Amino acid sequence: MTNAIIYSLITLLLVFLLKDVFQKKNSVIRNFPLLGRLRYLFIALGPPIRQYFIASNREELPFNRSQRNWIDHSANRTNNYEGFGTDKDMYHPGHVFINPTMFPFKMESDHINDDKNDPYFIPSAKVMGLRHKRKYPYRPYSIINISAMSYGSLSKKAQEALNRGAAMVGCYHNTGEGGLSPYHRQGADSIFHMGTGYYGCGITAADGKRYFDWDTCKELVFDKYPGKVKAIEIKLSQGAKPGKGGVLPKEKNNKEIAEIRGVEPYTDILSPSYHTAFSNVREMVDFIELLAEKSGVPVGIKSAVGDLAQWYELVEIMKKENKGPDFITIDGGEGGTGAAPPSFADHVALPWVFGFSEVYNIFKENGLAEDITFIGSGKLGFPSEVLKAFSMGVDVINIAREAMMAIGCIQSQVCHTDKCPTGIATQNKWLQRGLDPTLKSVRFGNYVNILRKEVLQMTHACGYEHPCQMKMIDIDISCGDNNKVITLEKAYNYAKHPVPFNSMKDLYECEYLGGLGKHPNQLK
Repeated sequence: MTNAIIYSLITLLLVFLLKDVFQKKNSVIRNFPLLGRLRYLFIALGPPIRQYFIASNREELPFNRSQRNWIDHSANRTNNYEGFGTDKDMYHPGHVFINPTMFPFKMESDHINDDKNDPYFIPSAKVMGLRHKRKYPYRPYSIINISAMSYGSLSKKAQEALNRGAAMVGCYHNTGEGGLSPYHRQGADSIFHMGTGYYGCGITAADGKRYFDWDTCKELVFDKYPGKVKAIEIKLSQGAKPGKGGVLPKEKNNKEIAEIRGVEPYTDILSPSYHTAFSNVREMVDFIELLAEKSGVPVGIKSAVGDLAQWYELVEIMKKENKGPDFITIDGGEGGTGAAPPSFADHVALPWVFGFSEVYNIFKENGLAEDITFIGSGKLGFPSEVLKAFSMGVDVINIAREAMMAIGCIQSQVCHTDKCPTGIATQNKWLQRGLDPTLKSVRFGNYVNILRKEVLQMTHACGYEHPCQMKMIDIDISCGDNNKVITLEKAYNYAKHPVPFNSMKDLYECEYLGGLGKHPNQLK
């Protein structure tokens, strides 16, 4: 019996060797069958070997081991401290230095963040929709929220875990381009994300193109789930691939996803690079006003940044007519959860810090920075990055990849293959079985709470009560030459417009605090 097994294995090996010798597709395998196969095995094993055994704590991209460990420990509520000093090169160009005051902000005994209330309470200091007098203005309960990731790009279990966790700690959950799914409705507020495919809010015409349709949007979003959607975000472009549409392969487009998106199941779904509802700034502003009038909720735009001419055009219209977006999400060109060609992720659009500073400064110079809510998105899910962003003019932070890591992502970078080993970025049912939404939701809630806690502590160290009070002179960055540092104000040639703010108590009692009372923090 043993000999028979050995002979069978030898025969099978010979068959494979002969097949490799006579195939013509791969010259290395044809010339060296065994070594050629081993070569590709070593290539596949290279990234995890480097990740776990070779790379240092600080040198990996997009997120290094130190960052991943901090998220993991925060999500598990284990010790996320460091011992024996930092291992980060503090003289490296771009290093962030937050300037503490001699006399930190003093927490009084009756402060809103005492043990009787939510100790991680940091709402947005601004209200979306007040400037343009929308029917249902919205103030996010949390400054940290979930960025646009669709059901399709992420699994249903991942979406459910994120939404449950967001409900526990008061985050809103951006639906992503794939429409409002059942897994976005586990208790958290929703921001409805409208992309060029108009999934869940459009129709496919005879010409094969997708067009926005209010009746469809009203039926699937606002009538079916009244009060669920707090705002609408129109995606102009995303950091991963600005100026390029998306693809949902037919293998991923199952019946449930197709029904949510309003498309035919088991067909390739292509999102174009352009909108059919508008084609220029003037038409976009009119479309924003149409959506706001019909829905009553604030309407904003999301975009990566490159050419600034149309931003100036938008500002001119907003100044003259008092119309336009209620919030603006600036996405960094560093890439994100969406699969993208390397040429786009590497070279198209500015990184977040450059793109945001350009756009914010245009609005500030034209007197529009005070009333518009600015949202930052692009590797900002760490305390120092949050404070840097707020000092530059951000009012709310959206996180995507950091949220994925909080529920178990290991940065295997196979999101585009449908083979995510953690069950997060895949529709494979076998891989999804490893993700328990009940447990992972708690991990996500823990991460958000710890992030907000450390942001508050660092804010207090600077003498402020709320991060919206941070100024650009409160942050220095290393220039890398002669070990000098300069303030963000000097680096980017503008000063942030002051955000109206009295106290946390005022925010707590504000009538427009949409999430308060509905999102008691369950993870104190």
